[in-house]
Amino acid sequence: MRLSEPSWMNEEYEILRDSVQRFIAAEIEPHYEAWEEAGIVPREIWNKLGQHGLLAPDMPERYGGAGGSYQHLALIIAEFARLGFATVAGSMIGVHSAIVNHYILNHGSEEQKRRYLPAMASGDMVAAIAMTEPAAGSDLQGIRTVAVRNGNGYVLNGSKTFISNGQQCDFVITVAKTDNTVAGAKGISLLFVEKEAAGFARGRNLDKIGLHSADTSELFFDDVRVDGDAVLGVEHGGFAVLMEELPRERLTLAISGLAAAEGALQWTIDYVRERQVFGKPVAEFQNTRFKIAEMMTELRALRAFIDECTLKLAMNDLDTVTASMAKLKSTELQGEIIDGCLQFFGGYGYMREFPIARAFVDARVQRIYGGTSEVMKEIIARDVLGR
Repeated sequence: MRLSEPSWMNEEYEILRDSVQRFIAAEIEPHYEAWEEAGIVPREIWNKLGQHGLLAPDMPERYGGAGGSYQHLALIIAEFARLGFATVAGSMIGVHSAIVNHYILNHGSEEQKRRYLPAMASGDMVAAIAMTEPAAGSDLQGIRTVAVRNGNGYVLNGSKTFISNGQQCDFVITVAKTDNTVAGAKGISLLFVEKEAAGFARGRNLDKIGLHSADTSELFFDDVRVDGDAVLGVEHGGFAVLMEELPRERLTLAISGLAAAEGALQWTIDYVRERQVFGKPVAEFQNTRFKIAEMMTELRALRAFIDECTLKLAMNDLDTVTASMAKLKSTELQGEIIDGCLQFFGGYGYMREFPIARAFVDARVQRIYGGTSEVMKEIIARDVLGR
């Protein structure tokens, strides 16, 4: 049983979803718990994702992709999230495919596209993007990483933290200040830094309360030399690139949030039908029935909004405010619903061997990364009320 279907679902997407499910059953589910214990996913999984066409479904064929739409990518991410594999949905495919791929496709030079996109599609190159800093969080106005002009290139110094794919990335798009004569978020650039660069170092794989198998790292740049052609987009124009790509990032988080909540609710429906309390199934108690009805209604309403946003993005018509609304509503509701679902499992819901427990801790970061819920509210309020 599936709780809801996207309004744009058709036979082609159903075939793709079946393929994703088979891949998960063969390559992900039998090993995921071991990866959670290890704190990282094996590097070869990237290549397996690439071989199955799951890393670049919406990239042009000339760059190694499948030539599909955003809906193809959204469906893949949603299926991993729905089945409880948040690391693959978010930190891996979400960052690598939904974010970095599009930064390069939409703003990169032809040389950059040909160097990175085919290798990303195959999994031969793993991508990361480094914005967040220890002192500034994700506030671009507080960026302290600097890149100083040196000949035809730059010398980069600074540090980043909470970087998804940081341990395994082959390159990282790094946000740095390249013009200190202007204030705030102006004067920043996006620079490609490859793993072999002298002075580039990875810190520890950070110990998180959830997403245990997602490698999340500190990165350090000590007099790292990058060439002039390592700039993504226009020099000093990094802020405009980041703002242009935010709707896709935030909608992708919203899609994964909805899917994860639907998956958790389905596990709960199955469980309360079987679990006995006071001699009858938990599903027969009025409290259970009313709570399930409320959760289902909330998710169906959210589904309509997310589908609307997905179609808008596919037509390049999704604005930042609407995407922020989707991210805010979806990730907040994800937390509420999964918390409510866990309650129905009783003590078993607190046991890590149950998927609902992992879904609970994995959900928490959704309200933080990609812009906190409070930042989403401020963006929405500014649009409605002005500054």
